[in-house]
Amino acid sequence: MSQIDYYLTVTSPYVHLAGRAPAEIAARHGVPLVYRPVDPAALFARTGGVPLAERHESRKAYRLQDLRRQAARRGLPVNVQPRHFPTNPAPAGYAIIAAQAAAAAGQGGDIHALVQALSRACWEEERDVAEDGVIRDCLAAAGFDPGLAMSGLLTGAESYARNLEAAVAAGVFGFPFFVVGEERFWGQDRLEDLERHLARAA
Repeated sequence: MSQIDYYLTVTSPYVHLAGRAPAEIAARHGVPLVYRPVDPAALFARTGGVPLAERHESRKAYRLQDLRRQAARRGLPVNVQPRHFPTNPAPAGYAIIAAQAAAAAGQGGDIHALVQALSRACWEEERDVAEDGVIRDCLAAAGFDPGLAMSGLLTGAESYARNLEAAVAAGVFGFPFFVVGEERFWGQDRLEDLERHLARAA
């Protein structure tokens, strides 16, 4: 077992509700967790998904109820209708890609803390994760050079596009989505299944 590929966008409330659990599960089982930010609109267009704005009103209403219930279950605060949603998820995705590369190169920082900071900014703090200042603040809080928000832009954009292709090839269609070899797990409510799989495969 090589790694857990974690396909995500910080503009998904269910990624926010997953919290640090994916990182904690990976650490318990000694398996690397690799973050792969993906453009949600592009993924939905490629895999038959429907953007939130285009869904039936009954589905929108159910989503709000489900978010409140799941947040209570996970013990995490969430603003189910944040001021800056929807917003462009690409800048946050680029920052995660650049920071993950920096961490792998031994340049410090906590990539898990960065992902949490960005998701909190959107779903708890009423901040726009498309804004450079917000991204810089999150990078700094997680121990990274805030300049990664700009210096990692080109590499981030290229990796972001590759992540989309990898996601489609791997059968990803929503967020959060975890891929371990041929096994796929969709949703923060499948984290227990992911952990059981890792335990059996050990």
